[in-house]
Amino acid sequence: MKVGFLGPRGTFTEMAARALFPDKELIPCQTIPLSMDKVSTNEIDLTVVPIENTIEGSVNLTLDYLIHKQRLPIIAGVTVTIAQQFLMHPIQLEKGNVPERVLSHPHALAQCHDFLKETYPDSQLEYTNSTGSAAEWLSTNPEVPAACIANELAAKEYGLTIVHKDIQDYSSNRTRFLVLGRPGDTHQVEGPYKISDRTTLMITLPEDYTGALHQVLSAFAWRKLNLSKIESRPTKTGLGNYYFIIDIDQKMDDILIPGAISELEVLGCKVELLGSYTCYSLTDLRVV
Repeated sequence: MKVGFLGPRGTFTEMAARALFPDKELIPCQTIPLSMDKVSTNEIDLTVVPIENTIEGSVNLTLDYLIHKQRLPIIAGVTVTIAQQFLMHPIQLEKGNVPERVLSHPHALAQCHDFLKETYPDSQLEYTNSTGSAAEWLSTNPEVPAACIANELAAKEYGLTIVHKDIQDYSSNRTRFLVLGRPGDTHQVEGPYKISDRTTLMITLPEDYTGALHQVLSAFAWRKLNLSKIESRPTKTGLGNYYFIIDIDQKMDDILIPGAISELEVLGCKVELLGSYTCYSLTDLRVV
């Protein structure tokens, strides 16, 4: 089995993929959409993509590409605790240079805003496709007075030195990842710690229906189906047109969720199942 992840080596996505698929071939992909395309074209079997961060919220690129471009079923989820490190090349440290540039993924830079503002206020911030690509660039440009923000795996992978450890603004920072496959595939996924079961639906409301969203929520509420998340995203068909992504805290059953879906369809809603799956974590969240 080949499993894709947002590359290059040394990203948090690779950490998630390693935890779920320790004995599988892991394939780094340059972008999130590319990794999803590779599943669709049978170049890889599964891919691991980021979907939500504690600080930055949803990863809209993943969500929109999943909905509008590659409708791949969700088969598992995994949560990773995010510990960001400030890395420099050993050559720059020997010279005693202060980094003029700090490279990383936009989310990582945002997650370390307070640290950067206080410690390196004059350094220019530059965006990269991933934290791993920032570390890779730094390792191949030792003559440049620069630094990057990445994880410990990237430091080991690219021979960089951790100058400042755990620089994220919030200690509770975590990112949730999804495992995507192809329709009809029955791959088994297991993680270190099980968090919960989840069913994800996409709901499009009927036009000109007063109180439609209230009735959608009521269909779940009276059945005592707990919703852990509800989010709107544009349908890209016109201003003011949205669909809703809803996470239900249980797997698909034979009565409750199908009953809610049938009720919504009677109201004129379009309901699509994105996945019914188990969510894991790399650490026991009960003791973190």
